[in-house]
Amino acid sequence: MQSKQKIWIPRLAQALLSAVADMRLYSLTKQLENQEVARWVFFCQLCSWFTWYCCTRTLTNTMETVLTIIALFYYPLEGSKSMNSVKYSSLVALAFIIRPTAVIPWTPLLFRHFCQEPRKLDLILHHFLPVGFATLSLSLMIDRIFFGQWTLVQFNFLKFNVLQNLGIFYGSHPWHWYFSQGFPVILGTHLPFFIHGCYLAPKRHRILLVTVLWTLLVYSMLSHKEFRFIYPVLPFCMVFCGYSLTHLKTWKKPALSFLFLSNLFLALYTGLVHQRGTLDVMSHIQKVCYNNPNKSSASIFIMMPCHSTPYYSHVHCPLPMRFLQCPPDLTGKSQYLDEADVFYLNPLNWLHREFHDDASLPTHLITFSILAEEISAFLISSNYNRTAVFFHTHLPEGRIGSHVYVYERKLKGKFNTKMNSELSEIN
Repeated sequence: MQSKQKIWIPRLAQALLSAVADMRLYSLTKQLENQEVARWVFFCQLCSWFTWYCCTRTLTNTMETVLTIIALFYYPLEGSKSMNSVKYSSLVALAFIIRPTAVIPWTPLLFRHFCQEPRKLDLILHHFLPVGFATLSLSLMIDRIFFGQWTLVQFNFLKFNVLQNLGIFYGSHPWHWYFSQGFPVILGTHLPFFIHGCYLAPKRHRILLVTVLWTLLVYSMLSHKEFRFIYPVLPFCMVFCGYSLTHLKTWKKPALSFLFLSNLFLALYTGLVHQRGTLDVMSHIQKVCYNNPNKSSASIFIMMPCHSTPYYSHVHCPLPMRFLQCPPDLTGKSQYLDEADVFYLNPLNWLHREFHDDASLPTHLITFSILAEEISAFLISSNYNRTAVFFHTHLPEGRIGSHVYVYERKLKGKFNTKMNSELSEIN
């Protein structure tokens, strides 16, 4: 029960923070416009399937989004009654410390504030510099404690992802991907309402649209792209979707039904069905640990693309576990292959080389169903039996299978002990 709490409490905490951010978005829109527009913006935000998919996940992108929305509440937008330079800049600085990419959507917003501020020197000397110095100093001290040496994590982040472009090791997409796929996918059925709202929204809100476009353009320059990277600008888009719904007259009820039902289906499917196997299998592994009186005798080897499953955050048990490694190449080798790549070149040979004797074999193997036939000879020769199957996805591709298989090794000693006990009962 305690282990379940350790899994759910962080999610609930993140969900609570996301709810606070949503309420701030509603309050801000109510200040800028009126209650009707705010109500429809709030409706669009709550309907978004991608918001439901991300808002409870303990990702740095989720926290970046939460802090961005709350900071926007205190940002000096025209018509805002809650503007506070210290509060919003502190939240932006905190978001930057958590995830340095937070500076991307805030660049046009900070530039606009600086240009419109009559007391520019006062803004820099009495607001931005003290806040920046305090948060960066705190970050340096925390990293000094945990790394054991002075480390500027934000610079390392910039160096790894931008200067060296090592993020490409985890996949790359064409420059237009965010415009042709990423952005339309996370907006989903909100897309036509977003486009409609861009034409209807007053000029004073163009800065929000500029922020969205700027963020997409900057991220498009990086080779490695993911849907979650542009999650922080999704609430900005909901402002324009809300404007669209406000001005709909004849087709409002069908539009609301369409938005709600289409997003409900996507939210339920992606949240409860799609790619759930890698989570379900960790609950099974947790039971293996707690049901085994001698925890050191059990061991787990996860034969999947690296980081397919959670790790000890979902097990909370001192169970020896291992997964295929995929560290990026920091040496500049032209033909670099990580452990996972080497494994998938010839899984059967890799397993025979890695586990050359019975003592080195793990008690449990976890793999996608797509690999089962290829390694069947190893499983049979090493006395592994399939003990659990978990559905994963309706859309298997590449190294990802439709199901997750768990194999347990049946030791010969156990078979002999069981056979002897049965024979003694017969005699």
